[in-house]
Amino acid sequence: MVLLIVGATIGYMLILNLSLIDALYMTIITISTVGYREVTDMNTLAKWFSIGFILVSVGMVGFLLTTVFKFLSEGSINEAWRKNKMKKEIEKLNNHIIICGAGETGFHVIKQLKRREVEFVVIENDLEAIEKLKEMNVKYILDDATKEEVLLEARVKEAKGLIACLAKDADNVFVVLTARELNANMHIVARSHEERSDKKLRRAGANNTVSPDEIGGKKMAAMMLSPNVQFFVDNIIDTKNMSIDMEEVVIKESSELIDKKLRNAKISEKAGLIVLAIRRENDVFIFNPKADEILRLDDKMIVVGSKEQIKALKKMSLDIDL
Repeated sequence: MVLLIVGATIGYMLILNLSLIDALYMTIITISTVGYREVTDMNTLAKWFSIGFILVSVGMVGFLLTTVFKFLSEGSINEAWRKNKMKKEIEKLNNHIIICGAGETGFHVIKQLKRREVEFVVIENDLEAIEKLKEMNVKYILDDATKEEVLLEARVKEAKGLIACLAKDADNVFVVLTARELNANMHIVARSHEERSDKKLRRAGANNTVSPDEIGGKKMAAMMLSPNVQFFVDNIIDTKNMSIDMEEVVIKESSELIDKKLRNAKISEKAGLIVLAIRRENDVFIFNPKADEILRLDDKMIVVGSKEQIKALKKMSLDIDL
């Protein structure tokens, strides 16, 4: 439209020897079809020029109005506003988790993180999956997770963790390799479809790998052999039961718990939860720690309790960034 107006204005200036304002006036009244009187007598060339200009301008204005109406009727303004808002929210993310892939496995991950109220963003390139993410009010990026620029858009350098659950093991390996190169300190969990992919994913930089088939098989066997135990475990981590959680709490620097015996720390009295185990460096696990066990810096306590109780323990351990 701008080019059309500029071109018509220059045309009237040259053909009718008009000033800039008069030529612009002629252009605008022609486009608007208001029918005002011309500013000067029209010669034959000017009439032919106006005929062509009217045909082009009417067609263009009609197309413009149709496009604007379609834009408004389809709710594109709201969609554009929502995308812009979400983009700004993603740009502010820090210490969050990136989920690559929103397939069947990915959606179970999303539900768990939403239940735990953890900040995360999903990278997915399937439009049907994106529609589900919109319904769940989840932050997402519609693109290919294997691209380095997409991971950077998801703020991979500021993230604390990444979960790779794409459909192909090769894609998961590529995502893990790229993410580890961009952020050496983040925790990466990857899905492996084939048993031989486990080593490749770990060499690429994954801290842990998960095989849905293996986990499913173990759970089915446990439900057959120890159904009551499995029922208890499921009700800790399942979204259907919000009463208790099993979580890891890290003892950070300057915490009041450092160098205290478990008995003197009074975790049960102050937080009201149960310490099932303590994990230390070199993967040393202390199950059912005794009351005389001394708590150390960077100890990872595996605890069971309500959300409020776990939050209380995190304040005591200064694990408030998780």
